[in-house]
Amino acid sequence: MYDDGLVACTDHELIINRYYFPFGSAKRIRYSDIRGVSRVPLPNGSRRIWGSGDFTHWLNLDAHRPQKKAAFVIDLGKWVVPVITPDEPGRFAVELAAHGVTTSGNPPQGLTGFA
Repeated sequence: MYDDGLVACTDHELIINRYYFPFGSAKRIRYSDIRGVSRVPLPNGSRRIWGSGDFTHWLNLDAHRPQKKAAFVIDLGKWVVPVITPDEPGRFAVELAAHGVTTSGNPPQGLTGFA
């Protein structure tokens, strides 16, 4: 199981804590609802700690995001696309794979709104 306080993988779902604005309640995503996950490098971190800059990619509240080096874009086939920055990206990807969700290194188009 993976759990860094903001992102958790349980037996049945991915939990993204501090997701919704303004209260920060959790978003729960069944693994079967995930169409794909792309790992995106953040060489200089991201100044955006919560929300969206393009009204499509939504980042949960993470005050440590500016120091992080990787983000994961979760494709659910919907307009709003969750983007998360787990503390241990490698371990997180392994946990997703254990639940049948593969992670690609190919970033989706239009990832300018969260940097």
